[in-house]
Amino acid sequence: MNIRVSGAQIPVVANIDSNVKAIERAIEYAVSEKSDILLTPEGSLSGYTHKFDVSSFKKALEYITEKAKRSKLGLALGTCFVESDEKCYNQIRFYTPDGGYLGFHSKILTCGSMEDPPQGEINHYAVQPLRTYNFNGICIGGLICNDLWANPSCTPIPDPHLTQQLSKMGAKIIFHAVNGGRNGGEWSDVAWHYHESNLRMRANAGKIWIVTVDNCYPTDLQCSAPSGIINPQGNWVCQTDSKGEQFFSYTIDI
Repeated sequence: MNIRVSGAQIPVVANIDSNVKAIERAIEYAVSEKSDILLTPEGSLSGYTHKFDVSSFKKALEYITEKAKRSKLGLALGTCFVESDEKCYNQIRFYTPDGGYLGFHSKILTCGSMEDPPQGEINHYAVQPLRTYNFNGICIGGLICNDLWANPSCTPIPDPHLTQQLSKMGAKIIFHAVNGGRNGGEWSDVAWHYHESNLRMRANAGKIWIVTVDNCYPTDLQCSAPSGIINPQGNWVCQTDSKGEQFFSYTIDI
């Protein structure tokens, strides 16, 4: 069994209209590659914020999901979303090629300072339990940014090793949406190597495929983490340039 996946290293900004245009470019690329599913970065539609215009967002979500449905393209869409419980979740929303909504993964290892009590996004987003999804007969899972690497400088809760958990739950592929901070300095480079090593080591440890994409804004700086696909042996099978808008496609043989 195989699945053709596309990933989009695109700019994620506070303006929803700009984000829609970037996701449209990604959809057009994925369709041209005859892909089954497209992964976008963390917060790619709403922006990486819990403070977004809900009305504008709902229109944008309907537009993007309908465009993907018409193109028979599945989505692993990174975005923030206010659910019916009126709580905001940092999500990957999964859709089948016929537009069916499978559900969402919410970021579990939300970032926070190491103070007591911690400050940061840990106070702004609700969390749901880890789960898997059946995409065209393949068991898949989602993780968002710090979910995978549990950065010790901004993770005030213990690392539950979510890649290992998903592997034990039967997932064959993890779709990993990233939106990491960086400034081009020494510690941005340290973080890049930490992220890259974690991606490879955790794929190998769980014997699981990882598809990962980062936000590329600002486009003149190296991203916080590499974008591409890692096989269950922990090796890159495709990887983009580390700066600017980049797309990739690859057929994964399960």
